[in-house]
This record gives sequence, structure tokens and C-alpha cells, in this order.
Amino acid sequence: MASAYVLNTRQHVLTQYSDLAATYAALILADEGLEITSDKIVELTSAAGVPVEPIWAQLLAKALEGKDIKDMLTNIGSAGPAVAAAPAAGAGGAATEEAPAEEEKKKEEEKEESDDDMGFGLRDALRLPGVYLPPDLNRIEVGRVEMSDPPSQATMRTPPELETLAEIQEELQMAHIVAEPDTDFVDESEEMIPRPHIRRTFSMRSQQKRPMSHSWDQLKPTRRMSHGTDMPSSEFQEYIVEVDATMKKLLEQEDTDNDNQISIADDGPKSIQLELLNGHGKTGEVRGTYMLSNLLQELALAKEKGLQHVVISEARLAENPINRLSRMIREMFWDNLTRRIDADGLERILSDPKNRSSYNKQVLYVPAAEPEMIQYYRRVAEERPALRLQVEVLPETFTPEYVRDLNRRPGLLAIAMDSRVDEKTGLVDMKGIPFVVPGARFNELYNWDSYFIALGLLEDGRVDLAKGAVDHFIFEIKHYGKIMNGNRTYYLLRSQPPFLTDFARRIYNYLMQESPEKAEEHKRWLHAALGAAIKEYHTVWMSEPRYDPGTGLSRYHPEGLGVPPETEASHFTSLLRPYADKYGCSVNEFTRMYNYQKVSEPELDEYFRHDRAVRESGHDTSYRVERRCANLVTIDLQSLLFKYEMDIAELIHDVFNDEFVLSEDFEMRAHAGIEQRRSLDAPLQSYEWFARAEFRRGQVDNYLWNEGRSLYFDYDIVEKEQSVYESVTTFWAMWSGMASKDQAAKMTRNSLRKFEVTGGLVPGTEESRGPVSLSRPNRQWDYPYAWPPHQMLAWEGFEKYGYMDDARRLAYRWLFMMTSAFVDFNGVVPEKFDAVALSHLVNAEYGNQGLGFAYVPKEGFGWMNASFQVGLTYLDSHLRKAVAACQHPDALFRPRRRSSFLKDRFRS
Repeated sequence: MASAYVLNTRQHVLTQYSDLAATYAALILADEGLEITSDKIVELTSAAGVPVEPIWAQLLAKALEGKDIKDMLTNIGSAGPAVAAAPAAGAGGAATEEAPAEEEKKKEEEKEESDDDMGFGLRDALRLPGVYLPPDLNRIEVGRVEMSDPPSQATMRTPPELETLAEIQEELQMAHIVAEPDTDFVDESEEMIPRPHIRRTFSMRSQQKRPMSHSWDQLKPTRRMSHGTDMPSSEFQEYIVEVDATMKKLLEQEDTDNDNQISIADDGPKSIQLELLNGHGKTGEVRGTYMLSNLLQELALAKEKGLQHVVISEARLAENPINRLSRMIREMFWDNLTRRIDADGLERILSDPKNRSSYNKQVLYVPAAEPEMIQYYRRVAEERPALRLQVEVLPETFTPEYVRDLNRRPGLLAIAMDSRVDEKTGLVDMKGIPFVVPGARFNELYNWDSYFIALGLLEDGRVDLAKGAVDHFIFEIKHYGKIMNGNRTYYLLRSQPPFLTDFARRIYNYLMQESPEKAEEHKRWLHAALGAAIKEYHTVWMSEPRYDPGTGLSRYHPEGLGVPPETEASHFTSLLRPYADKYGCSVNEFTRMYNYQKVSEPELDEYFRHDRAVRESGHDTSYRVERRCANLVTIDLQSLLFKYEMDIAELIHDVFNDEFVLSEDFEMRAHAGIEQRRSLDAPLQSYEWFARAEFRRGQVDNYLWNEGRSLYFDYDIVEKEQSVYESVTTFWAMWSGMASKDQAAKMTRNSLRKFEVTGGLVPGTEESRGPVSLSRPNRQWDYPYAWPPHQMLAWEGFEKYGYMDDARRLAYRWLFMMTSAFVDFNGVVPEKFDAVALSHLVNAEYGNQGLGFAYVPKEGFGWMNASFQVGLTYLDSHLRKAVAACQHPDALFRPRRRSSFLKDRFRS
């Protein structure tokens, strides 16, 4: 079998069948002793309903001319039909003669080199047609097709940046990427073709130092000299660059859409000449979107440092993209997303792009029970008048009316600080505990964002930042009664999906491995976190209105009044306009009347009851939960609370000797056979939490599990029925361990395919979402969009139940989409993706975040950064090299089998 894979410069496009059809056609002609001509290949493939472009038929016929092709085609590798023209080419594609045994052994040993030492060669990584083509058929360049009268496939050419990378970096070794076929997607009656090893490309280290020459009988490659031709091909070049002038020229020439970025959307020549260091006036060429965008980034960073000239290595410009992105996340993005709420950090954190009020002060609200913090911030306000800081004291309890009134003066909510007494002044000196924000318009501490961000921080060894978020959550539960959606006043009554127990447990385990000598200190910290989680469990999730006594399960249902103030200004305009017309006023006037209960509109009250619940669910917005969220006991929330119960039980048993004493007094609801009591009445033991978990598992099986459809569905407590929306959060039951082995097997076998697309997992199925139109627009948490939380929880869930191949495949799809965007669009790392179109250009609600940077990305987006660092841990070295080369996942993981359909059609 032969398969041609081509990469469009605007979008990755996989051509799946044309070359396969042409190969079968040639086999049939050979079987019947007929001459193999392009006309006959076109005729046969057209009759089979899989027509081949005449140019490809011509190339194949020419390649097979005078050859004994039966064995050749039945044993053909995966480099495309034209590869038959050079069947004896070595793994490096260097020459047709066989390499000596010693060289072959050396090449095999090279396969074990580290990712950092290996580059990636495009020919084999993408398996493009046109690598071994005769020069007289049309002008063919290695790695891409250029034709005077090209067919439609010829426009699908390799991005020039990857051509350059293929030529100046070392070989991509992918010989052992042999993915097992997913039997659920394969007709077992069909004869499977074993996946061949993918041939290795040549390494610049092992090449003779001479220019590339094309021959029909042999190919003698070295890297292309798109630079000074007498430079050794085994060395990266260095350029001496005048920063301002080069940056100006680069932008004028390449940034044709004037967005201060260089991407495949720009129409520039994609090439620039730079002076070679120690080149005695000679210049070298840097070309391709990826390398030019990296050049722009390096120049921008040099300019920020005040440098007039800088030496830039070709190695940096051609850096393996997964290494570059991972390095930028680790060394730049996390630090630039880090905030502190203290004198030095207030200026960055006070800014709120969501604040649409006209109040001209920056308001900071501090709990009344923190007098030292109140004193500290008032002193900062006096000492730094430029901040325009106004410090307000929050009462210990607050009502929906009070929170609504704060919307006239919205502000930041204080969170945890470290304090010490200054020995010289005797004053209390306080420092904010650092934390990471999501980025872009979300410039505050968020609840579930912080958990996923922490997964990436822990991979990068930044346990300090991860631990800081838990410290803040402990503070929030103590003073604000919950872990808030975010630490702004308009979030005071709303929480988000709860992850605190797993969050604290991961950090505790990390700390114990890092510094076991501080075991008692770590245990005290875990005690504080676990105590806060138990309080949150009982006072938030197991209390009304969130607790539903009918099912014994919980739902998203925050309190509140009026219209959420943090949304885009026009978000509710179409909803509110009919009511404004009814009262003969503007939408803004009606909003004020409605918020202060000057008018009564029960239907609107019901709408915003559900809307607040949607926002608390984290899935704002989706047709899954729109206009019904407060009535749903969702599978995601039950999975998270089951995880709370199991974590608490196991930690009490394993760490606290099965006896846990709480320090705060609150009511604990009777549940799962456990009697109601106060938290200080007696120490907690593990058995009661195991009982709570088993009770929840049983109730979820009764109300949410659908055996016939192998899925969990949300349950509507008002309609007394399961929702029909198929949600990818069904796999959260695997992440939490709530699903049985049988349920996990059925979901994996029967339901995973519903959510898996080219770029990973979508939130729900297209059928569940329903049709979209001007009156029913896309929602960002519906198909075809994809988000990091769904990916990371699914990866871990599949791994937990032994489905590592599925976890690895899903992680690869996600990282492929991220890497492709990073390579093609100036290093972009967005909030979310369209996983079907493989695009970061999202046309839903407020669009996408993380796109509006100039010259160089400095933050990415919090949980997307984390998903990359975590995703890399699921890939072995060969898959890492494949994703670095943007090897299309559908090419990598699609089962290889002979098509009886094609054979029957050809012979009919």
C-alpha cells in the first residue's frame, strides 16, 4: 500500500485514497498482463469512484515503466506511489546502493538519540509525493511540488519553514512508530496490511558536503545551501543582525496583514538575507514562515533588552518546535502569567478588561477578619497614589442584594498573604503569595483553571506556584465561604468545578518526594487543605440550593440577582431587547430596572437562574446546559464529588491514621447512612467517606448511566429524565475512578469514537449540539471546539483503566494541533481550538484568547500551556519527533487494510 500525505500551507489536509486507488489499478493491470499507462489508471480509478488526478497517474506509470512491479507494489512502503521509482533508496534516502553493514548498524544506533539532538526531516515524516520524481515531468523540488499547470493536489504543498527545517536539522527517526489499529473502527473481515516502518530521512551529520542533485536512479542529498554555499552542511550558521533595521524590513516585507506577526496568512516572499557572522560580508538566507516568525521573536526580545546588534544562530531559528514551545512555557509563559496582590504586584492585577463600570477608582475588598491586611493595603494606598487604590472592608456574611450593589463599584477580592514584622520599623510587612492567572481578559485567580494550570506547573517543577493557588483556595473558603469562580466581587456567590482534594494531594505527594525531611510540615499543610475541602464539600456542594435531596446528588446552582455584569456588553442584548420594548425603554435602562427588581419577569428570572449555573459549571456556554443547568445533576460534578469523597477517605486513612480533627465548626448533612452532626463533635474517620463515595456511585448508576448507549447522561431533576446531550464529560467518571471496569470498557469501545476528531476530543457530538444559524449561533463549549480540561482528564482516565494506546493517541492529536498552530501562526498558544478544522480562529461568543500579542508570544494561555507540558509526558520519543514534524494523526493512527471495495470495483 502507498499513501500520499500532503500539507496545505493554510490547513492540514489529508489525501487518503487517490494513491491507494492508483496502486490497486496498477496491480490489476499487471495481474492481467496489460500495459500500465496513465490513461488506464485514470479509467480504472474513475470507474471505481475514486478518480486519480492525471498527473499522479502519469507519475506512477512513469515510475513503473519497465519494472517488475507485482512484488514491488505488494510490499511497497509508505512513501507514496512515486517512491517506486527509487525502491532501493536507503533509510536516509541517500543513494540506491545498499549501505555497508557497519553504516546500517550505526543508523540503527542513531535511532536512540535524544529528542534534543534529533531534528526532523520532512520527506519521510510527511511522506509527501514528489520526493523521487524525474526532473523532466515538471519542475519538482524535494519536499514540495511546483508545476506549471498543477492539479488540485499540487496546491497542497509543504510550508517552506518545514522544508528548511527538514534540510538544516537532523533526521527524524520514526522507524518504530507502529500504532496498533483500533479494532472498533476496523471491519475484522478485511485483510489487514501490517504498518510498515517509516523510513528514516538523511541526517546532515552523515552527508557528504555537496549540493543536492536529482537523478531518476539515485538521490544524493545534502542539506540545501539556501545560504553561503561554501558553508559546511554539518554546521549551523550564525548571523550578525542589526536589530531595528532588520525588524523594520522584516515586518514591512512579511507582515502583509499588519498584525505584528508573521504567519501563513501573510503573503510575503517568506525569505530574507542576513549577514553571516565571520562571513566577510557574505549573506545567508532565512526562509519559511516558522523560521521568519522565530527571527521576528528573537529580534523583538533583543530590542526589549536595548540591544542594537545581536548574533542569532540558525539553530535557534530552526529549533524543534515542541522543544521551543515547551521551553517558552517553562522559561517565559509561567512567569509572565504570575501575579501577586501586594504593593509591588497590584498594578498588574488590578486591571480588569471585564469591568464596564464607570467608577474611576481601583477597589480592593478585604475580609473584616483580616485586620493586618486591611492596615497593610491602606498604607499602600497612601504611599502609592498613582494606583488610585481604594480599600474596602467586606462583612463576614453577604447577601445577593449586597453583592448586586457591589457591581456599581466592582473590584478585586483579597486573597492569602505571607506576613512578617519588619525589625526596623515594627510594622507588619506582607507579601502576596504568587499565583498564575489564565491570561488575556482573565486577569485574576480562577478556580478550575488553577487546577489544570498546576498540572503543567508541576511538570515544570514550579510547585511553589501550584501550592500558592491551594493556599489561596483555603483562604477563600475561610473568608468567602467557597472557592470562587474568580477573585472579583461579581464572582462572590459563584463557585466552579471543585478539584481541591486532588489538587492538594498532588502537591503533597510532590513535596514529600522533593523534601521528605519536612514531612511534618507537609502534613500540617495537607491538614489545612483537607479541612478546607471538607468544609467546602458540606457547606457548598452538600447544602441547598446545590444539593438535591430527591436524588441525593448535587448540581450547579449559585445564588444571585440580575444580569451577570462580567459578560461582553452585547452578550444579552438579543434576550433583553423584547423586554425593553415591552417597557418602552433602552436595553440598558431595562437592565437597571430588572437588576433592582423594579419590574417582575419570572421567565427572565428562570433564565438567569440557569445562566448563573452554567457559569458555575465552567461550561459557559453550551446547548447542553442552556436554560436548564440548575435542574441538572451532571456527570462531571458527580465525578468530582466522588473524587472528593475517595480522596478524603484515603488521605484520612493513609496519612492521618484514620482520625481527622477539624478546626472549624459547621453542619455536616446526613448522607449515605451517616447521621447529621456538627463538624467538631468527633474526629472524622475514613469509613464514612468510603460510604459516601459508594452511595454516590450507586445513585449515579441509577440516574445517569445509560447501559444501552454506553454513556453517562446528565439527569434532569424537574423532568425526571436523562438529558439526550452526549457529553465528553462522561469520561470524567474514569478520571475519578467512579466508573466500573465494565462501564469504562463500554465507553471506550462504543462511545469514544463519538467525541474523537482530528484534533482531539470535542465537548459533545454534532448531533447533540443541533443545527446552528444566525438565530441559534455556535456555543464555545459545543462541537466543534475543544478545550484543555477535557483532554487532560480523558488522558488520565484512559490511562487509569489501562487504555494507554487511546490516551497516547488522544494526546498526540491535541499536541499535533497545538504544534501546527505554533509553527504556522507566530507561536500562538490560544485558549481553545476548533478541533475539526484544526484552527485557533474560533467564531463563537467572545472569540478566542491568547491571540493579540505583538511580535512574540509571552504568555500563551494558562491551561493550554499546561496541556502541552502534560501531553508531552504521554508521548514516547518517536511520537515526539512525529508531532514535531507535524505528522498528521489520521495518517499515523489510521488502520492499514486492503480495500475489497476497491478491488471489486476495479475488477468489475
